[in-house]
Amino acid sequence: MNLKATKTLFAVTLLASLTGCASMGGESVSYGDAQSVETLTKDFGSTDLQAIANKMVDDMLAFPPVIEMTQKRRPVMFVDKIKNKSQEHIDTESITDTIQNRLINSGKFRFVDMTSVSAVADQMAFQQHSGMVDKRTAAPVGAQIGAEFMLNGNLSSIVKNANGRSDVYYKFTLKLLNLKTGIVEWTSEKEIRKSGKKSTFGL
Repeated sequence: MNLKATKTLFAVTLLASLTGCASMGGESVSYGDAQSVETLTKDFGSTDLQAIANKMVDDMLAFPPVIEMTQKRRPVMFVDKIKNKSQEHIDTESITDTIQNRLINSGKFRFVDMTSVSAVADQMAFQQHSGMVDKRTAAPVGAQIGAEFMLNGNLSSIVKNANGRSDVYYKFTLKLLNLKTGIVEWTSEKEIRKSGKKSTFGL
């Protein structure tokens, strides 16, 4: 067998070997329903996030004073960072993002995005002072609409372990604060309890 044929055989053998390893040791991946109940662990998960967001939005939109204030106009609000008082590292921004999305899509509210204030300020400064933007199309400074209401809240948890069982209780509280008066116009909470049991074999 000549040198060229030997190299070709070696390359084919190596490729087959790598392919076999990949198929044996690789992870099988498939799509699932994003709305299905997730119970892999007792930790805070996607089902909990969806349950909290649905509860908060449904309660707010059904509250008589909120119905009254949104009948003829769309009040402007912003979402403050949710305080995570639980014992887990939980992305509370994902919760508020989902709540904000649902409220916007309800057609009842408008939001100002406080997470992009610095980027907006930089862009406005560029438009006004760089000399590269037509002044007639530049966004005027001081013309943005101020928020009337603020959404803020807390996520807390209590965890207990005994006799191989673990119990975790979550409580999410959300408030709608009138920025002009300082009055809490609406509030609601969602409670979630999850339990788990360790396997006899430690699996």
